[in-house]
Amino acid sequence: MIDPIIILAVAVSLAVIIVIVGIVMTRSEENLIEERFGRLEEQEAQSFFSAEEPDETAEASDAGGEARKLLNPLNSVLQDRKFGKTWRRQLARANIKLTVAEFAVLHIVAAAGGFTIGWLFLFSGDPVMSVAAAFLGFFFPRIYVNRTIGKRLIAFEEQLPDTLGLWVNALRSGYSVLQAMEAIAKDAPEPTITEFQRVVQEVQLGIDLPDALDHLLERVESDDLDLVVTAVNIQREVGGNLAEILEVISHTIRERIKLKGEIRVLTSQGRITGYLISFLPIALALFLNASNPNYMGQMFEDRACGWPMIGGGLALIGIGSAIIQKIIDIEI
Repeated sequence: MIDPIIILAVAVSLAVIIVIVGIVMTRSEENLIEERFGRLEEQEAQSFFSAEEPDETAEASDAGGEARKLLNPLNSVLQDRKFGKTWRRQLARANIKLTVAEFAVLHIVAAAGGFTIGWLFLFSGDPVMSVAAAFLGFFFPRIYVNRTIGKRLIAFEEQLPDTLGLWVNALRSGYSVLQAMEAIAKDAPEPTITEFQRVVQEVQLGIDLPDALDHLLERVESDDLDLVVTAVNIQREVGGNLAEILEVISHTIRERIKLKGEIRVLTSQGRITGYLISFLPIALALFLNASNPNYMGQMFEDRACGWPMIGGGLALIGIGSAIIQKIIDIEI
């Protein structure tokens, strides 16, 4: 017989998940533009958000609007705190249309979902392992955002040489810098098109181009992009042939991408070794606990000896993984 409290927890978790999904799916792009561009007007130097072109056919549902209103006070409290600003920056870099309050609630929902899944399906009512599952679930949204940021950054850097080629051709055709960026915002693939659209929209709102480019650099932390932005800003100050400068930078970036690929191939063995020593002991412990609970249960039940051993093992796994990642992380 399943405990009614567990059933209630599952129901509440599912309800909150449905509300969050409803907010994300029904959020109007037009409302996003008003919200984020209003933030740009008030705090130009601190704004990292903007949005895509408005979809006039999208209309937020009453349920989604009411849910957002309920989270507005919490969002006002969280967004000005240090971690709230960090979350805003990360959500903007990942192009995930959530507010800080919604992201915080998502952490709680993920933790509750991890505990529920661990309690009902994975560990058969084991409270220690269920709490561990809740701990992992709590960090799942953050892991997902960081992975999304990494994927977008890699895609942006791989597209940057072609983007610069399009920019150079537009400048040589007689376009201004902003007109060339508008051409990129129409013809480039994702995520380049989204980021350049944001820059163009910010300039159209009255923000200076150097500030808009700085916002772009805040959203896309790339050394290659930093080189491009620096070149554009210097050219605006002292003049010169920007097309030739960008062409040289494009060639340099292509060579760096080629070298990065070669290094990634050479360090693949070390990277796989790091993954293996990090996840194999944990996977083996979970497998033994599922196949023979009496054998592994003593490790989790003995607080005097078992828990310190588990903590020490996890610490050593983390240290070993960090050392391997440091070895294979070669700066170019």
